[in-house]
Amino acid sequence: MEGVRDSVVKKSKRLTSVVWNHFERVRKADTCYAVCVHCNKKLSGSSNSGTTHLRNHLMRCLKRSNYDVTHLFEAKRRKKEPSFAVTDVNPVVQRPDAYINTPVVKFDQELRKHGVLNVGSSSRFSQQRSQLDLTCMILLHGYPLTMIDHSGFRVFLKNLQPLFEAVPNASVESSCVQIYEKEKQRVREMLSRLNGRINLAVEKWSCPDNNQYLCLTAQFIDEIWKLQKKVLNFVTLETSQTEDMLSEVIIKCLLEWGIECKLFAMTFDDCSIDDHIIVRIKNRISETRPLLSNGRLFDIRSAAHVVNLMVQDAIEALGEVNQKIRESVRYVKSSREIQLKFNEIVQQVGMDGQKNLVLDAPSRWNSTYFMLETALEYKTSFCFLQQHDPGYTTVLTETEWEWASSITGYLKLFVEITNVFSGSKPLTANMYFPEICDVHIQLIEWCKNSDGYLSCIASKMKAKFDRYWSKCSLALAVAAILDPRFKMKLVEYYYSQIYGSTALDRIKEVADGIRELFNAYSICSTLVDQGSTLPGSSMPGTCTNISRDRLKGFDEYLHETSQSQSSVSDLDKYLEEPVIPRNHDFNILNWWMAHTPRYPILSMMARDVLGTPMSNVSPDMVFSTERRMLDGYRSSLSADTLQALICARDWLHIEPEITRRPLPSLSALNQANQSAVCFLLRSLPLVYGKEIAVS
Repeated sequence: MEGVRDSVVKKSKRLTSVVWNHFERVRKADTCYAVCVHCNKKLSGSSNSGTTHLRNHLMRCLKRSNYDVTHLFEAKRRKKEPSFAVTDVNPVVQRPDAYINTPVVKFDQELRKHGVLNVGSSSRFSQQRSQLDLTCMILLHGYPLTMIDHSGFRVFLKNLQPLFEAVPNASVESSCVQIYEKEKQRVREMLSRLNGRINLAVEKWSCPDNNQYLCLTAQFIDEIWKLQKKVLNFVTLETSQTEDMLSEVIIKCLLEWGIECKLFAMTFDDCSIDDHIIVRIKNRISETRPLLSNGRLFDIRSAAHVVNLMVQDAIEALGEVNQKIRESVRYVKSSREIQLKFNEIVQQVGMDGQKNLVLDAPSRWNSTYFMLETALEYKTSFCFLQQHDPGYTTVLTETEWEWASSITGYLKLFVEITNVFSGSKPLTANMYFPEICDVHIQLIEWCKNSDGYLSCIASKMKAKFDRYWSKCSLALAVAAILDPRFKMKLVEYYYSQIYGSTALDRIKEVADGIRELFNAYSICSTLVDQGSTLPGSSMPGTCTNISRDRLKGFDEYLHETSQSQSSVSDLDKYLEEPVIPRNHDFNILNWWMAHTPRYPILSMMARDVLGTPMSNVSPDMVFSTERRMLDGYRSSLSADTLQALICARDWLHIEPEITRRPLPSLSALNQANQSAVCFLLRSLPLVYGKEIAVS
């Protein structure tokens, strides 16, 4: 570099361009170079090369160093781009803390039409990309779409990029509905091609205006053994609709999608929903196709919901004690002096004081558990505080501390189980049986408590659990049996603890139930192999009238007699083989995909059973005492637009990139609008009473 520096050529009078303020012209032998004073890069510096390449380098180099080089290009723009006029509008005195009014750029309509403008030769403005970025900002930060119309935001946009044109809200809303219709057809075709059955999760929503909504989500295991979920409908319920009319709303949605013949089970988020609603749905579906096992596995209630109900019983029963603990914590945290006094007491009683006292949030029951847990650790310190501080009046008796300790033990179990239900990965149905059985065993023990107060609380919780268990125990057990790590052994293990002397009868009921279900699948498989399209015996998706099927009994007789003559069935072969070792990394869907050739009929049954949603509460709502809610903005939208936004967002969200699958071709949309709308649909956050982050 020293040699280069030694041959620096003094700038002649011809080097009048301001570009040369940022370059040194050097000569080496017969060649001239221009050396950038910022990065020392050498470029051609001969008089025949001009300065365009030097200007282009400054755009790339100096921008990274935060140098303002726009003045280097203004003169050249005026010469080469005569269609642009730069004028100052409302000039203001520039201060460090003031906004600066930048020039307004006027450009010809041809460039506006294409949405791209050349700025220099290395920077391009894209209307399409800018619309995408703006939508991203709005969605990521929860800004309202109406902010586009705010005068302050418009000034900001104009100063930032005068060429950008905001998309009207009405245009985006209309485009969302059009894309929803196109995507809906694609989902419909996917469901019609599905060989397995579909499970439906039914969830109620609300909003600050007390409007009610119904969200229907299909869950199934596809042909490559991947668990899939698709939001099918988001229905706005009319205020005139009663609880009894829910069955008609659900049936209408099923018929709209044409999946009533594919339905295997329905999961309701409310354990107390009227049984007559389920009966009406089952009867309507049975008109076109009989339910498997007479619908014994059709009615499923959310496991997370029944846990939530039991938690509410426990917290409500501990109401006065909870309030005393809450006030005790609040008193300690009320002033720095009291906090220091409490810390001294903690040290005197020999505690490390690592945990901080916390107050609970009324809408999150796990926060009540954490408050009780930490307060119990400081029980002795609270007792001493009573002796040293007359201002502390919310003192707990020894009995109340014992009650709080017992209830905290209850809540600890429920927190642990709920954490399993709300894991980062969706659970297949086989994982619920051991967790629910553990709750059952603990409830039996809690009811035996010698303290009448605690046993009464446990009995109240067990009454709710028993209602859930009576509906879902068979489905839970069948799913567990289809786990090759468990099979019948897990049912025998838990039922012996739950039922004692009557365990054998209960185990036999489960064994008969899974065999009855398997026989139904065997009949379906036999008739499909024979080319039959008889209803109730064909694969899912075939809906025909069975009123004239007079040989249905013969089909069952043929199957039973054939079974006695054939070799061991899939089910018998599966159950007779030993269980495989337990492994936390075990993937049951991969196992069944690999063993489908060995158990062709049983694998069909496993796909449908394991895809049943045993709990349909979202991970962020499992500890909530409130119903899932829409925010005020979305609840103000029309019913059709709201359904389009939520459903289309769910359908597009699974794509890692917008370009992974071509967008629907809509004549009413230009390319820029399509990009903005799709980004909106993929990123639309569902707000439950407060803003949430978008993944």
